[in-house]
Amino acid sequence: MLKPVPTRIQRTSAGSFAIVASNYNKRYVEGMLRAALAVLRSAEVGGVRLVRVPGAFEIPVVAAKLAAQENPRISAVICLGVILRGETTHAQQIGEGVSNALAQIQITYRVPVIHEVLLLENEEQARVRCLSKTHNRGAEAAQTAIAMARTLAQLDRELKMDRQES
Repeated sequence: MLKPVPTRIQRTSAGSFAIVASNYNKRYVEGMLRAALAVLRSAEVGGVRLVRVPGAFEIPVVAAKLAAQENPRISAVICLGVILRGETTHAQQIGEGVSNALAQIQITYRVPVIHEVLLLENEEQARVRCLSKTHNRGAEAAQTAIAMARTLAQLDRELKMDRQES
């Protein structure tokens, strides 16, 4: 059962965010992208950089390049894509490769990488998760990015205070 995406907007003026969005299955990715941008605008974030890539498999290399960027440092990278299963195992292989790469990127660069590269069974699942206002995974991704940016900023402040006290 899908849970509705909370509509409460977290306000923040800190941070610069990046979105890496696939052009493949564009109709569905655009739905998530619109929702993500609306949440980020409402939260009044410091900036948003949008990078388009051909497909889901190309998302990790761009996410890694953005996460490695020092000036300005990205607060979080939001990755948006839709993979629809076909008759072969190709979609599963792409999905697993992307998932593993995105997890490694966030650990390596210590930048939150929000994974909304969806591996779905059919277009109906894509419509519900990407075009719906109540279950839109793009909005959820932006909310998660804001929350993680806040969490890491707070942790950085606490660690800095701990070092000063030592």
